[in-house]
Amino acid sequence: MSKKKHTFKAEIQQVLDLVIHSLYSKKEIFLRELISNASDAIDRAQYSGLTDKSIISDAPEWKIDIFADKEEGTLMISDNGMGMSEEDLDKNLGVIASSGTKAFAEALKEKKEVNIPELIGQFGVGFYSAFMVAEEVTVITLKRGEGQKAVKWNSVGDGSYTLDEAARDVSGTTIILKLREEQKEYFDSWRIRELVKKYSDFIAYPIRFKEEVEPVKEGDDSPEVNDEPLNAMTALWKRSKSEVKDEEYNEFYTHLTHDHQEPLEVIHAAVEGVIEFRALLFLPKQAGFDLMMPNQKHGLNLYVRNVLIGADFEMLLPEYLRFVKGVVDSSDLPLNISREMLQDDAVVRKIKSNITGKVLNSLAEMMRDEPKKYKEFYIAFGRIVKEGLHSDWENADKLKNLVMFPSAKTEEGYLTSLQQYVDAMPQGQDAIYYLPSEDISTARQSPHLEALTARGYDVLFFVDPVDQWIVQSLTEFDGKKLIPVDKGDLKLGDEKEQEETKKKLEGESAEYKSLIDYIQGQLKDDIKEVRLSPRLTDSACCLVADENAMNASMERMMRAMNQEVPKQLRLFEINPGHTLIKKMKSMFDENLADERLVDYVELLYGQALLGEGSAVKNPQRFTKLISELMVK
Repeated sequence: MSKKKHTFKAEIQQVLDLVIHSLYSKKEIFLRELISNASDAIDRAQYSGLTDKSIISDAPEWKIDIFADKEEGTLMISDNGMGMSEEDLDKNLGVIASSGTKAFAEALKEKKEVNIPELIGQFGVGFYSAFMVAEEVTVITLKRGEGQKAVKWNSVGDGSYTLDEAARDVSGTTIILKLREEQKEYFDSWRIRELVKKYSDFIAYPIRFKEEVEPVKEGDDSPEVNDEPLNAMTALWKRSKSEVKDEEYNEFYTHLTHDHQEPLEVIHAAVEGVIEFRALLFLPKQAGFDLMMPNQKHGLNLYVRNVLIGADFEMLLPEYLRFVKGVVDSSDLPLNISREMLQDDAVVRKIKSNITGKVLNSLAEMMRDEPKKYKEFYIAFGRIVKEGLHSDWENADKLKNLVMFPSAKTEEGYLTSLQQYVDAMPQGQDAIYYLPSEDISTARQSPHLEALTARGYDVLFFVDPVDQWIVQSLTEFDGKKLIPVDKGDLKLGDEKEQEETKKKLEGESAEYKSLIDYIQGQLKDDIKEVRLSPRLTDSACCLVADENAMNASMERMMRAMNQEVPKQLRLFEINPGHTLIKKMKSMFDENLADERLVDYVELLYGQALLGEGSAVKNPQRFTKLISELMVK
């Protein structure tokens, strides 16, 4: 192969420019990223060797070596992992669009903080962090397997790179950094030790360091290094929980997720019995980019007897817990198991059930013992957790205890659980009432609340889009039905009181029959029926959906998603005790041909539309009628 010059893809060059001109204060993270890449390369070699013995026929001692040469001004990170071919180099180091480079660059530009190295790992561009400290980067690599040839990759970050033949006897990869003049601190052993201990102590392979070695030439075997590894090499999940410090959990979490915030919660579990596995799980503080970007993989890292089988195994957790990060290590699975086999594996299903239970139990304990902390979690991930109500029947009761909502009685910014709602119910209330709405402000002003709040009942506000979906599954809690206040017949009080209310409305309906028929005639194309309301005390009117029909909030949401929705004719309820309705009845009784009644019916209907959060049919006409009425 002759030496070839290539140009970086435009998006890669944009990332390089941003990295080289340093939006980061922590340039030291380059070492973390390159060591992490070396560890991944060894993981891949081990896993590939399970099915292809020729890949690891030499039975190597897996290792990561760091060499410093002050005379040459180079720092090297070397591994004996999988290595790369010419095609791999061109694909992995020449273009990474599949890792979301464009989104990374945009996020980098928009970010206000200067210390944001977590973005590097989240978007798969960790290798390019080397250019933060190096003016030139060279990669010499030999891929494992028969017939492979060593390849050299080189770039000074000027928009291009070269690929050339190389001489290398040992499979793996060596990255040679020509350090910038101001970055010579990374030649010092104390600095390297400090960074390895800080960021990579838990890497499962020995990391060794040697300074001031003879220059390493292509084809030379790696020089000898000190035998004593810089890292502990003990997987955190293999250690007893009492032996692990918070700082170690935090560093491992950063290594795993590239999130530089501390995790909100750590779940460290060792399960023994019918199945045996260890798990180290983390609940993040905030929803990361991976949850916001489409088609992103989610899941846990799976180890089988200390061998990494792969990352993002989504079958280890239900979809509604996709924000959970961590690792699972099982001794009950075969080393050569594939993703396809895992889908139907009974052991995996048991592990999934066990882990799901531990996460939900941990959340329940947090909710009980640390409500402030749970609120922080719920604001970040509550919307995702709610999805489980629609899909996880096995844990339905646990999930019902975890969900929270704003309500008519809670102050702005506060949430209430279903259990708290039930515990606070006044005597005589036997159901849980809720109102779907696009926002809390609209919900608080809804006329549908009036009869309930007058009795001292609270009403939950379902204001997340997912709430409209989960109500199909969230039909009861603690033996009490959940009832929407904007649909169907609202029955309040005991049977005796309900009967009294029914008779009262029947008597008033006879008295108002002529006006009801008149309004029905005027609005025949817009409403299904006019009736007197059992739910209004202060407002003149409101619109109510049939018990099994789509309510106004759901209809608006579906239309906003460009979904075709059949026209929904709702019930138009009027309040016979309201001065306005009494006045209209008086006008109708005196002169049923009074032309003002047509306008007043239109205004009344417009008022009902606004009350439910919908737009009036003809805003200009509505405004004109209001103005004329004000003038009179």
